[in-house]
Amino acid sequence: MNVISFNTGIGKLWLEGDNDFLYRVSFTPLRGDGEETKILRQARQEILEYLRGSRKVFSVPYKMNGTPFQQKVWQTLLQIPYGKTWSYKELAESINNPGAFRAIGMANHCNPLPIIIPCHRVISNTGDIGGYNGGVDIKKKLLDIEILNSL
Repeated sequence: MNVISFNTGIGKLWLEGDNDFLYRVSFTPLRGDGEETKILRQARQEILEYLRGSRKVFSVPYKMNGTPFQQKVWQTLLQIPYGKTWSYKELAESINNPGAFRAIGMANHCNPLPIIIPCHRVISNTGDIGGYNGGVDIKKKLLDIEILNSL
């Protein structure tokens, strides 16, 4: 698998992919051969554009492996509008599983494509920011970027 890393305004990111698909975005190091494919180059460019506020939708082709429940949650995350947040409760209700708060939190934690699949847009029912695989500070920065650029 090909892995590249690059620095951003929110810290260093690692991307894993091949010639056809992006498979992972990570806030921690990934192992791979370091060859930059067309897909990894596109993913890096799109993420940097997003972080500058000039991109709201990602077009890089990707594949995600997960359980059917995780896949359902991840697909639903794409429905949360740029610059908006949903609570875990709203997300659970949108997948017709109103008691699935914890399972949704775990699915978000396992999201292989943070930033691209916007799990950072899910907050607690009380309005607290909640957790994030990349850390709460990064989650806050991502939300701030979106709020600032959606005005």
